[in-house]
Amino acid sequence: MELSNLRPAQGSKHSDNFRRGRGHGSGNGKTAGKGHKGQKARSGAPRVGFEGGQMPLYRRIPKRGFTCPSSKEIVGINLSVLNDKFEEGAVIDVNTLLDCGIIKNPKDGVKILGNGEITKKLTVKANAFSASAKEKIEAVGGTAEVM
Repeated sequence: MELSNLRPAQGSKHSDNFRRGRGHGSGNGKTAGKGHKGQKARSGAPRVGFEGGQMPLYRRIPKRGFTCPSSKEIVGINLSVLNDKFEEGAVIDVNTLLDCGIIKNPKDGVKILGNGEITKKLTVKANAFSASAKEKIEAVGGTAEVM
C-alpha cells in the first residue's frame, strides 16, 4: 500500500443527509436518481416486497417448524476443560468461567458435563450438573453446588 493508493472506506464518502434534486451542479439533480417516469419515480411508491397485488413471495413460501418460546439455551462445559484450566482447590462459578474465556455468554445457564477426567479437587458452582459430572467431582473430593 502506498500513499497514492489510499482510498476512503467503502460507503463512507456519501453522507445520509445528501440533498437530492437540487440542480445539475449537485450531480443528482432533475430526477433525483429516480430515472424517468413510472410508479417508482412517483411519491407513494410501493413498499419493498410489494408485487402489484400478486401474493408476495414471502407469503407464498410455506412456514416450517416451530420455535418454543419457553425453551432455554444452556451452555455445556466438559470436566476436561475445568481440569486443564484451573488449579487445585479453585472455586469455579459462572463469573470465573467468563473471566477465563471458557464461555463468552452464559445465556440461560451453565451445565457441567461429565466428558473427560478430573484429577483436581474443585468447588464448582453451576446451574446444572450431569449425573456423571457430579459423581466424578465428588469422587476426587470436590463439591458440586447447584446455584
